[in-house]
Amino acid sequence: MVIVGERINSSRKGIEPALRNRNAGFITKEARDQVEAGAHVIDVNTATLMDGEIESLKWAVQLIQDSSDVTICIDSPNPAAVEEVLPLCRGKAMVNSITAETERYAKLIGSIQQYKSNLVGLCMDDRGMPDTAEDRIRIASDLIGKLTKDGVPIGDIYIDPVVTPVSTDTRYGVAVLDAIEAIMKGFPGVHTICGLSNVSFGLPNRKLVNQMFLVMAMTKGLDAVILDPCDKRIMANLITTHHGIQGGEVRLSRERLGSQLLSYGGTHGGLKRDCTHGTEGKLQGGGAAYAGSLGRRAISTRDFGWKPHSGNERDWGEV
Repeated sequence: MVIVGERINSSRKGIEPALRNRNAGFITKEARDQVEAGAHVIDVNTATLMDGEIESLKWAVQLIQDSSDVTICIDSPNPAAVEEVLPLCRGKAMVNSITAETERYAKLIGSIQQYKSNLVGLCMDDRGMPDTAEDRIRIASDLIGKLTKDGVPIGDIYIDPVVTPVSTDTRYGVAVLDAIEAIMKGFPGVHTICGLSNVSFGLPNRKLVNQMFLVMAMTKGLDAVILDPCDKRIMANLITTHHGIQGGEVRLSRERLGSQLLSYGGTHGGLKRDCTHGTEGKLQGGGAAYAGSLGRRAISTRDFGWKPHSGNERDWGEV
């Protein structure tokens, strides 16, 4: 499981002024805190700075690399920003994101080929955002086909099925879960990733909804996630589920997943220690004890059985 830390994003309170004012201490601490909490990759997004995006992105990437031995994820809607910043990344970086949209694909594929970066492949094409699981699977198939034809190793591809809020339609959650499962089964070697917090937009109890959706997505095969690793509760759920899956001890029903997510956001006030309330399944073994222990100590990558980075090879130690 690859964890991408999402906190250095200029849309977050405190981050934009720190970027504008070149507050090195603040940005360095954000990066280090995420690495210490278990992040393998630090996502850096400065898009809200508009004309200042590229220079701020360059500054932040170099600063983070000088302070932490961590992989950088360049997160920008601007292909020019990716093109300018990617050469500054040490080791194998990640690009977030390329899509199947003709124009965006053409602008990004050259840099990805040149620098052999990992990439997030967003399930969008010239027809726009996907609606159903079938739409997501079709776009993922097209995108994987184009990327591999252009020489990108399938192991460098992280498909994002586009998580949309279940507050607008409870079927969206199930569509993403079905897409993850189909993509992981249909394209051996490819990865799936998602921006977790999108699922709970517009709901109360957002953190709880995020926690439950992460567990569900992991049981479908999700092997990378963009989240806040400093949130101990969600990391506890991740670790618990990871250990349960490794031991074959996680059983979740597909039925009513969308409505369950919505009910968690609107009515449920807490989470049972076994992290399974309302899921028609259970997590067994040492997972609950693992989760409980996390409130009393820092989370370590050892909790996941990951190996440390090995120089510029950027060994993410996937399990």
